[in-house]
Amino acid sequence: MVAGRESKPHIGIFGRCNAGKSSLLNFITDADVAIVSPEGGTTTDPVAKSYEILDFAPVVLIDTAGVDDFSPLGRERVRRTMEVIPRIDLALVVYRTWGDPERELTGRLVRSGVPVIAVRNCQTGEVGPAVRPSWDGTSGSVPAGDPQGVDDLPDGVFRIAVPAVGGDASQRDALLAMIRRVLPEKSYKVPSMFAGRVAAGDRVLLVCPVDSEAPAGRLILPQVQAIRELLDLHAVALVVQPGEIGRVMSGGDAPRLVVTDSQLFGEVTREVAGRAEVTSFSVLLAAAKGDMKLYTEGLAAVDRLCDGDRVLVVENCSHQVSCEDIGRVKIPRWLCGYTGAALEFTTVAGLAPLPDDLASYALMVQCGGCMVTRSQLQNRIRQAAAAGVPVTNYGMLIRKLQVEK
Repeated sequence: MVAGRESKPHIGIFGRCNAGKSSLLNFITDADVAIVSPEGGTTTDPVAKSYEILDFAPVVLIDTAGVDDFSPLGRERVRRTMEVIPRIDLALVVYRTWGDPERELTGRLVRSGVPVIAVRNCQTGEVGPAVRPSWDGTSGSVPAGDPQGVDDLPDGVFRIAVPAVGGDASQRDALLAMIRRVLPEKSYKVPSMFAGRVAAGDRVLLVCPVDSEAPAGRLILPQVQAIRELLDLHAVALVVQPGEIGRVMSGGDAPRLVVTDSQLFGEVTREVAGRAEVTSFSVLLAAAKGDMKLYTEGLAAVDRLCDGDRVLVVENCSHQVSCEDIGRVKIPRWLCGYTGAALEFTTVAGLAPLPDDLASYALMVQCGGCMVTRSQLQNRIRQAAAAGVPVTNYGMLIRKLQVEK
């Protein structure tokens, strides 16, 4: 398992207006990150803040608007709040008094597979500064010193009481300790792209084209991740452009594995000519962060596409679109050429919500997900599966279109 910047756990802070959500964000970070006001609806859009938990991992804390915001723009604010749920690995539900809004919110989070810590925003004197919450690793444990423990929390919900205003360092440490314990490991660790495939001393050839799509002066993130992982494995990373493959392959010590940019899959496979296994950065990411079973099943749907079918292309980064854009230009062109069908394409970028009419799509094509967390990527995939939409991966699709054409 490896950790990295793209694997930062995301923690959502939810609750009613004036429950103390922004105050809790400020308390955790020990800084005035969010505006605090007794005026309801102060937080209008989700506010994200990166924060390093000592000896653990960097996390992203997301403050949200109140779920009971009935202001003129309240419905839009609540919608934005709910859109945060598929992006998070852990939820903090802040409350002063537990009631129906908290029950409904917590139930929605649990049904979405998100672990929850119910944080009662108490008065400074209610929980002593040195008191640690009693927590034995099971959900529903009642924190020491909390006279208003809630008894109707569903499984998967943990409890703690802290003063969001006026709390001290020991109370902050207690909350952070609970966050560390409750955060699922998959939120901050991702299986290695090369696990079981590469050993110390193995030579791995990385084919990295420098073209109009390559960022100026740097490599794209999957290439950087691959190099770092190979270094950690004490393997030998050979980084070349497409025209230099023959020089490396003609030597006596051929690489064990060749990893290419997906767009060159067919070209590189022909040049390697069976002398080494060929895969792509996107396929390696698919295995590490996605769901290979769903991707493989979804790939079979390509051969069933016909005129008028809709294809959803999901790319998790935001960038200026060029005439050679892989998701918006090349994949549609290649897919129409392979199937001979007149297909309709929709693109979703970044972490924008998937379309409301998701079930109407015949196929979803998901990028490797180098810019998002494992949980965020898998939430996308699960949404497609729940809607009955076949889903596959950029690299796997391009390999099929180029090698089987």
